[in-house]
Amino acid sequence: MNCRQTMELTELQDSVRTTTGQSHVIGSSQPIVATVGDDIILPCHLQPAVDASGMTVEWTRPDLEPRFVHVRRDRLELKSKKHPSYRGRTSLFTDELKHGNISLKLSTVKLSDEGKYRCLIPELGHALVQLLVGAVSSPFIANMNRTSHGVVLQCESSGWYPEPEVLWLDGEGKLLSAGPTERVRGPDDLYTVSSRVTVEKRHSNSFTCRVHQKDTNHTRETHITVPVLTWHLFLVLPYAADHYSC
Repeated sequence: MNCRQTMELTELQDSVRTTTGQSHVIGSSQPIVATVGDDIILPCHLQPAVDASGMTVEWTRPDLEPRFVHVRRDRLELKSKKHPSYRGRTSLFTDELKHGNISLKLSTVKLSDEGKYRCLIPELGHALVQLLVGAVSSPFIANMNRTSHGVVLQCESSGWYPEPEVLWLDGEGKLLSAGPTERVRGPDDLYTVSSRVTVEKRHSNSFTCRVHQKDTNHTRETHITVPVLTWHLFLVLPYAADHYSC
């Protein structure tokens, strides 16, 4: 090997070492939020981008045993190492590996999938990606009763996770003062919530029950318009009571 060939080989080796040395595994600085049943992507890539096609790629969850969610080695997925709950639900974007994309696709998300994931290439390092999983359900007006103080509305919603809060708003979008939210956690870890509010005619006749989960930022709501006849009957009640007490 002559001097020029030696110099070219040295420059090539330095270039490879520099590229590898400068590449970092980058995850997500923000939690990934999913709803039960979703297909999602846990982002992870190499920066600067290098070809990861021939590299070992591991996705793990440290709180599980076995901890492996997805393992690719020698260009093949090692299914035998995978935790049973993830079988048939994970994949890499194999066509994107050459561009440094080592993101994980997770299908049919479950509540039990929530947690911190580690994206690892042994020779380059690792990054963490946090997954938050929520379950949502549409609320409904379960009851409407007329009392001497106004009309009592009851709103319910089942199948939430994490635990949500219930808010009532009038027709102008202003918050109403309501009683404490009742919460029941079922054997499936999903919450059922219920809330009552007493409304008067001065609030107008249109109202909204809003169920909101602050961690996942999921919101569902339902609207109700109290019939005008209901208010008329309510206004007559005090007079009728006075009349019959004479």
